[in-house]
Amino acid sequence: MMPEQLKNYRNLVTLKDGAHVLLRVMTPEDQKGLEELFAPVSDEDLLYFRDNVRDPAVIQRWCRELDYTRVLPLLALVRDRIVGQATLHFGKGPKRHLGEVRIFLSRDFRQRGLGSKMLNALIDLARKQNLHTLIAEIVIDQTRVIKAFQRLGFTLRATFDDYFMLPDGDTRDVVVLMLCLRPRSDDF
Repeated sequence: MMPEQLKNYRNLVTLKDGAHVLLRVMTPEDQKGLEELFAPVSDEDLLYFRDNVRDPAVIQRWCRELDYTRVLPLLALVRDRIVGQATLHFGKGPKRHLGEVRIFLSRDFRQRGLGSKMLNALIDLARKQNLHTLIAEIVIDQTRVIKAFQRLGFTLRATFDDYFMLPDGDTRDVVVLMLCLRPRSDDF
């Protein structure tokens, strides 16, 4: 069940080119729209997903097993078309103060400022959930994405060699970026 504060979450943003996009939390009724968002994913983009998002069964599972205490999925809509998805994954136990962010944008909405708007919305939602730190793991060859996260205040904290394996067995290095959401208390 969706917490009340998320049920009514709506954020209308305007992109650099004047396009208006509604940001809201995903619901089970978004299955068809998500299938339409992910169906045209290029083979290259598909390499970087944890799941085969072109498979409707994957999207059906996401919608059927929605658990907002585990993952908070945020959608970007232009009219009734879903043009982006950003997710905030909550840590558990000793990592309960951490959140991991992931984002995907339709090809025609990339480099228009939507990614930054969605990430800013996730940052705001993470603060409201009392998270301390956000983490993003990005394959090192995605330099534009890394720079976009850095412009929003994320800092490079580590690089892991051969951390991400592509379907063909080839590996890529991954950078870990972090954003501190609350000042550290290092008083002595």
